[in-house]
Amino acid sequence: MAVAVNRAPGAPLDQSSEPRPVLAPPESRSPLGFVQRWAGVAAYVALLTAWIFARGLPVTRWGVAIWLMAGIVAFTLHDLRRAILGLALEWFPFIAFLFLYDIARTFADKLRPTNIGAPIDGDRLLGAGHVPTIWLQHHLWHGTQDVRWYDYGAWGVYMTYFFATLLVAAALWVFAYHRFRRYVAAVGVLTITGFATYVLFPAAPPWYASSHGALPPSERLTGIVWSHALPSFSTLMRHGQALANPVAAMPSLHAGFTLLVTLSLWKSARWWARIPLAAYPLLMGLTLVYFAEHYVVDILAGWLYAVVAYVAVERFAARRARASKKPALALSAPAFPLLAPEEPT
Repeated sequence: MAVAVNRAPGAPLDQSSEPRPVLAPPESRSPLGFVQRWAGVAAYVALLTAWIFARGLPVTRWGVAIWLMAGIVAFTLHDLRRAILGLALEWFPFIAFLFLYDIARTFADKLRPTNIGAPIDGDRLLGAGHVPTIWLQHHLWHGTQDVRWYDYGAWGVYMTYFFATLLVAAALWVFAYHRFRRYVAAVGVLTITGFATYVLFPAAPPWYASSHGALPPSERLTGIVWSHALPSFSTLMRHGQALANPVAAMPSLHAGFTLLVTLSLWKSARWWARIPLAAYPLLMGLTLVYFAEHYVVDILAGWLYAVVAYVAVERFAARRARASKKPALALSAPAFPLLAPEEPT
């Protein structure tokens, strides 16, 4: 930064008589910089709010991705070149990878027979002879005409799966870019290993086993509660469930991705933010078991896969940073309010 000093050439610098340099205000503090930085954000928030009130929350993969990429542009209008390059070189490949996974998952059970009994045996072992899904629905579910408050709460937790992974990626890209690629790499590792397991060990969820007589009757509560919470979107829900592979249950990537979100934010989260972060994967796991979407063994497997993916990516990145003789992270205090400043690794 250039500082103008009124002193004759060759004259000694007298700090007592030398005027203090006047620093120009940062661009973000000027009216033009403020408008440039926040006008797009305000317009984006207004447009998204209007869309939600008119059409509801976007829950499809592409719907969430489009809105998040629009938000990235809105938050980086002051650096539009970075936004355009980021979307082209990082976000489009990332979204395309997840979209291809959604398609490939529907064919994951074509090579090997579906396992119905093994997950049931695992849950009976963990539940001291009881299958937790059957036990939970027996004590908590009161029928389609008596949906309770906790059913809606569980449904709300379940719904976060559709946007949490991409939302965290977008937040890291905007506010803590030094951690974005590690997070995306961990998502990729978790996705690939999960898909490989679906191919080698296709397993049925509790609702599927009940419909085939392998378990006592249980309801797939996801669609039932959805039809009560958002009746106009029940058709969208049925369409999405029809596209999903009903026997891609082991491991539960619903549980895996929620734990990965927690692991990725935990180190730099402030103490008060760690409370919901710790509760998030636990509540998701409980919801999935109660809604008959997964067994407990599916949840535990999803968590194990998430831990392995996270640790593998972190160690690989740290080893690569040491090999290049550079700091693993060039950190500054992030602007993301949930994140506290970190020390360089």
